[in-house]
Amino acid sequence: MKKLFSILIALVVLLSLAGCTTVAPVAATSNPVGEKVGYASATYLFGILPLTFNADHGIQKAAKDGNITEISTVDVKQTFFGLWSTVSTVVTGK
Repeated sequence: MKKLFSILIALVVLLSLAGCTTVAPVAATSNPVGEKVGYASATYLFGILPLTFNADHGIQKAAKDGNITEISTVDVKQTFFGLWSTVSTVVTGK
């Protein structure tokens, strides 16, 4: 039993140290790429349970954050750290 507990603790430690980040393009328009960048992100436990009440990582929130009225590109960045993950939307434009 003690050995099983030690293995479980080691597994939890390794999972918390392991991480992965991916960036995927979502959309691009014919608008020229502007200098402004807006971000919106939310953090989830186990990839499905939001850690904040208003977990909004949408395009509209990211555009508002960067004061962008003409969107050029939209990317989604997902970062996984063991038990939790962060999803961020990155919007560029004018």
